[in-house]
Amino acid sequence: MGMTMTQKILAAHAGLQEVHAGQLIEADLDLVLGNDITSPVAIHEMDKMNTEGVFHKDKIALVMDHFVPNKDIKSAQHCKCVREFACKHEITNYFDVGEMGIEHALLPEKGLTVAGDVIIGADSHTCTYGALGAFSTGVGSTDMAAGMATGKAWFKVPSAIKFNLIGKPSKYVSGKDVILHIIGMIGVDGALYKSMEFVGEGIASLSMDDRFTIANMAIEAGGKNGIFPVDDLARAYMKEHSKREYVVYEADADARYDAEYTIDLSTLKSTVAFPHLPENARTIDEVGDIPIDQVVIGSCTNGRLEDLRTAAELMRGRHVAKGVRCIIIPATQRIYLDAMEEGLIRDFIEAGAIVSTPTCGPCLGGYMGVMAEGERCVSTTNRNFVGRMGHVDSEIYLASPAVAAASAIAGKLAGPEC
Repeated sequence: MGMTMTQKILAAHAGLQEVHAGQLIEADLDLVLGNDITSPVAIHEMDKMNTEGVFHKDKIALVMDHFVPNKDIKSAQHCKCVREFACKHEITNYFDVGEMGIEHALLPEKGLTVAGDVIIGADSHTCTYGALGAFSTGVGSTDMAAGMATGKAWFKVPSAIKFNLIGKPSKYVSGKDVILHIIGMIGVDGALYKSMEFVGEGIASLSMDDRFTIANMAIEAGGKNGIFPVDDLARAYMKEHSKREYVVYEADADARYDAEYTIDLSTLKSTVAFPHLPENARTIDEVGDIPIDQVVIGSCTNGRLEDLRTAAELMRGRHVAKGVRCIIIPATQRIYLDAMEEGLIRDFIEAGAIVSTPTCGPCLGGYMGVMAEGERCVSTTNRNFVGRMGHVDSEIYLASPAVAAASAIAGKLAGPEC
């Protein structure tokens, strides 16, 4: 029986000729990731183990990104715990204030994730790196601890769903619209513990930033991982960012899929996920008249340079509507600097927005944009659950950077063509 792309990667890392869906395997890890919220739990679990250290100081990445710079004493203690652990074990890839960024944008930028890798992270959006043809998935902090200690992890081999992308998206339709459309189509549990494998000639019309966004939100459909084939664009990205060798895996022609969908990108419109689930997707012409209080453009989903360029294009020479707070968050220091050199930061500030240091803060209702009772936010983040960004009676509308920027100017949910 043929194997999917994901199954081939897992088989190779388990030292097996082949694997099948549902099989339990132990696989070697290329990278173990943690952040300032999840790493302390893993570190305390490691303290309970009979181990003298980490399996490989170069294959662990610890990124302080959720509450950094620290918002309170508790977050400062968490970061201190991770900082001391990184120092004790001489962790090569430790990223703190001044060098940090949002983890899922930072690691590819630093060249730490490449095609053919098996990566686990104690953060559910670790599936982002599938954009480069890697198997990457989120795990709990206990699994992170075991991974740091042994360099191995147990997996149940996932079955797969194939998404055949055809056509070319129109202007302002981005990867965020594609994945919101898919989640709206199959539901938040439509790919539960399955590999979401994206194929088709339409991929050539998607930038790497688009692909990172789509893979990032595979978990919002319940997916174990999302993954793209390695094409010339992915190769060029890895050549620019990484010195590591990579391995390209391709699905067999007779690979088995639980379901297959064909999506014509040329037919998609700007899409918004209404409260309180990412599956509540509506096209921009279906949203109605919804006034808003806040806009957030950033996160591990949409804080990359292409996202900021799109937002700046729509905001340049215009002004954020009275009564709306617009928060822009570049995902890494490099992106921040590039945006500054391109004049995007000036565009945002002159439009009445604020620009923050890289942080995950508002996405999880931590800081830098917590919502009050009854407030509405258009956000380029990935989750709009009840209370996700603050008060349980606030509302989050998930959208692309284009829709978010247009909404900030309009003072209500609006499309970029308005």
